[in-house]
Order: sequence, then C-alpha cells, then structure tokens
Amino acid sequence: MPYTAPIKDMLFDMRHLAGLDEIAKLPGFEDAGYDTAQAVLEECARFNEGVVAPLNVEGDRNPSSFQAGKVTTTPGFKEAFRQYAEGGWQGLQHPQEFGGQGLPKTIGAACSEMLNSANMSFALCPLLTDGAIEALLTAGSDDLKATYLEKLVSGQWTGTMNLTEPQAGSDLSLVRTRAEPLPDGTHKIFGTKIFITYGEHDMAENIVHLVLARVAGAPEGVKGISLFVVPKFMVGKDGSLGARNDVQCVSIEHKLGIKASPTAVLQFGDHGGAVGYLVGQENRGLEYMFIMMNAARYAVGVQGVAIAERSYQQAVDYAKDRVQSRPVDGSMNASAPIIHHPDVKRMLMTMRAYTEGCRAMATVAAAAYDASHHHPDAQVRKENQAFYEFMVPLVKGYSTEMSLEVASLGVQVHGGMGFIEETGAAQYLRDAKILTIYEGTTAIQANDLVGRKTGRDGGQTAKAIAAQIAKTEAELARHDSVAARAMLKRLSAARQAFVDAVEFVVGNGKNSPNAVYAGSVPYLMLAGNVMAGWQLARSLLVAEDLLAKGEDNAFMQAKIATAHFYADHILSKAPGIRDSIVEGAESVTALALEAF
Repeated sequence: MPYTAPIKDMLFDMRHLAGLDEIAKLPGFEDAGYDTAQAVLEECARFNEGVVAPLNVEGDRNPSSFQAGKVTTTPGFKEAFRQYAEGGWQGLQHPQEFGGQGLPKTIGAACSEMLNSANMSFALCPLLTDGAIEALLTAGSDDLKATYLEKLVSGQWTGTMNLTEPQAGSDLSLVRTRAEPLPDGTHKIFGTKIFITYGEHDMAENIVHLVLARVAGAPEGVKGISLFVVPKFMVGKDGSLGARNDVQCVSIEHKLGIKASPTAVLQFGDHGGAVGYLVGQENRGLEYMFIMMNAARYAVGVQGVAIAERSYQQAVDYAKDRVQSRPVDGSMNASAPIIHHPDVKRMLMTMRAYTEGCRAMATVAAAAYDASHHHPDAQVRKENQAFYEFMVPLVKGYSTEMSLEVASLGVQVHGGMGFIEETGAAQYLRDAKILTIYEGTTAIQANDLVGRKTGRDGGQTAKAIAAQIAKTEAELARHDSVAARAMLKRLSAARQAFVDAVEFVVGNGKNSPNAVYAGSVPYLMLAGNVMAGWQLARSLLVAEDLLAKGEDNAFMQAKIATAHFYADHILSKAPGIRDSIVEGAESVTALALEAF
C-alpha cells in the first residue's frame, strides 16, 4: 500500500503547538519559518513516498545478507541511500559549519517520521549516524571533527553506536572491551560488540564506529569506560581512505522484524588490535555515549509515531475496501465496507488518536530542544532543557508502547487477512516490537523518569508541567462545546492522577524504592498519556477557534473529533493507572519467588 506523508498534521503541530514562528526568531533559525518548513516537508514527502517507501516490503522479504565478512543490503537500498545523501537529508539539522543545513529539530523530527514511516529498516542507518554526529560535535577534538564530521553530515560515511557485549546488555558496568594506549596517542581496541545496527553494510564507503571500551587501569564499573572512534577504513591526513582497520563483522542476526537492517556482531582486534581514537577524556565515555543515546531515544520515539501512522493508513485503506456484514443500525440493506461498523471505527479512532497525540507530544518536545540550545536567555534555555529532558523518556517509552498497540489493532482491523504476510499489516507489528527494546527498554526509560527526571529535583519539573496543563484546562472552560467539556473533565482528572503519582514517587523513592519502581512503567505510561492528551487538548482549542473563522473546516472538525475521542477513550484511563501506582505496589511483590 502506498504511503502518504501527513504533512498537514505535522505543520499544524509545528505552527500551533510547537510555536514555529517563535523558533524562527531564535538565533540561527531566522530562515526556518513556516514557508521553509512546508517546502522542506513537501520535498521530503516526495522523496520518501516515491523512493524509500516502495522498498519497505522488499526489505522484509529479501533482507540484508551476510557472506564471508561482507553484508549486502536489500536490492535498491544502496541507490536509495545515495539519493538520500545527495539530497542533503542526513545533514538537515546539523551545523552548516560541517556541511549541514542547520534546521531546527522541530522540522528535522517531522522528516525523520516520514523516513521511518516509509521504511524503518532503511531509516535506522541515518538514525545512528545522527547520534554519532551529535557525540562528536559535543565531545570530539578539533582533529576528530575535522576528519569525520563533514563526511558523516554529508552521508558519504555512516556512524554506529557500540555499547552492548554478550555479557553486558543494559548493564554497561560489565563492558570488557579493552583499549591499550600507544605512544602516538592512539589506542588498540580488542573485544566483541553485539547488536550493532548497520555495523557492516555496502551503502557507504566508510563506517565510523563509536565504541565503549576500558583503558588499562581504569576504575571498575561505569566510571572506567571511555569512548573511541574506530573507523572501518583508516583515514589519511588528506581525508582519503587507507587500509582496512582491524574490525570485522562475523555475523548478522536473524530477527523478528526490521529484517533489512543488518544487526551485526563486530569483532575488534583479532589481528593485532583495531586503531581507536579517544573521544574527549578517559573514563567519561558513558557520559559522551549518553549524548548519542538521548538523541537516539528521542528518534526511536519518533519511529513509534512513524510505524503507527503507516499501520493506521493501511488499516483505513483496508476498512474502506473490505465488504463484510450489514451495519447494525440497519442503514444499509446489503453488506457494507467494514468501516461502517462501530467497533472498526473504534479501532481506527484509537489508532488515529494515539498517533496524533504522540506526534504532537514529540513535536512540542523538539521545539523545547531547539529553544534550549538557541534561545538568547539563559533562564529560558534552562527551563526548556528541563522540559525536554523530562519528555525524552515519555516520547521514547509511551510512543513505542503505543505503536505496538496501534500495529496490533491494524492487524485486527484486517481480521484473518492481517495474519497473512501478503497484506503487509503483520510487518508493522513485527517491526514495532523492537522499538520498546532498543536504546533502553521501556523499564529503563521508566527508571530514568523516576530517578533522574522526577526524584532528583523533588518533582519540580513535573509539577511545573502540571501547572501548565492547568492553564490549558482554564482555556477549555471558556469553550462551551461538547468536545471541550469532555476534554476538560478528562484532562483535569488525568492531571490530578499525574500529580498524585509524582507525589508518590518523590515521597517514597528513598524509603520504599521497590514500591516506587514496581509502578515505574505505569508511571511512565500515565505521564505519556497525560502529555499526549494535553497536546490534543491544545489542538482542540486551536481547531475550534479556526473552525469558527471558517478555516479548513473538514480538517479542523477531524482534529476536534480526534481530541474528543482521546479524552473519552484514552485519557480516561489515567485515574485507574494512578491507583495501580499509588496503591498497587504490594501486589506486585507479594508472590514468593519460588511460587513463580
């Protein structure tokens, strides 16, 4: 089924929720107003709809292959990636100093969603490269920046993240890869890394691996980890490629989904040691890697929105075409397309509301990121940074869990045909599953939300956000429509549930950590639900105002209906989740271990 980029919804979120006009007033973003955003999104849509999306099914049926140390990607991927790089898409939101376009994350995130909706397996290569670029921009020396950034930003080279080892999954304190210092300031790297996305492929002439390793004598645990650049091919002083470095792909994984994306096992140092270049200071590698991780976590949340959008589009298309059974209200005397049936409408509205809510949440978070890096006022930067950091685990955790539910509903709308691979609905469900796992499982995002984002500041950031939600409630109270009244009722209850959960986390984090962490994922899901609902409440207010002015009636009515549905069917779950967090810890831990 063809993919159609939801440009109108993206631009609505940018303009009315993220404040694109204000972003365009920030230093460096003066040319990034609405007209620019529209032009970029339209061109991005043309590329992804016409070039990348048609390769999605092919990648699932004919995935990347491995033979004699070499990975061959799905037919068509190499040419599509060449066009992607030549179009400047890799450098969209990276500095002009290194050949990028320097556009805001707010615009870049929308383009990332399109790429991932079109073909998530393909999009993973640019996603990891973005993370490598961010890490080098932040912690790389001038020499490393000069050697690698321009080629990475152009898409001529690609980047990877190398954290996981066979014995060290999410617990990076167990990393054993070692780095031996040499007199010339370089290091020899020895070890094995697993689950390395696009760790080997044929789409670019060089691959720049960012690798966590321990220097001899480093402290135990996470405090003794350093970060290194390890190129696939050595780079000469003039930028030319030299000999192959001592890093080899020994296999790729056979996976449930994202089959076209080669997930490599990399071996460093079997032939004397791979040459590595220290990034920043020794023993601060985890700090630098988290720059990549946070960029990737946000991007994975956008992947959740993307796969949900693609699944929704296919489900709607099928529901309009599939004829089965007469409507229960007797409005038709013959079998009708299944979109006439109430439960099919409920499923489609659930898919739509989740997707639009998470897109709005991610867009607003991106705008906060832009303000935190570019606003001239230090206090405004600080406030936006706190908001963005709070939102990252929600964008990642809630949006990806949401995508699983949406993709599952997509299969359900198809009925038995959804369980058959030929329709394509099952691919979205299989592809979506990895999103709740990589770059930190949902539980890891929840632990971050509890410990770093809520407990550390005594819940002040969370309560400040709740105060902003209360202001939206006051605006809703001035709108006397059925939808606004429903949203006001549900949002008020959801906000109170969120505040209660915050108080529970802050009040019990030190004295009863098991009780708090027993509800950590429900707390994340509650917070994500409330934040997405808040943004849809704001969209409802805007849409009602614009509808009153006669602007784009059909679109505005759809925005209102979607927000109303979210309030009644999704946001309404918040009080129950609150109860499971605040009152349900004992039942989580009551069963004796031997009884499992």
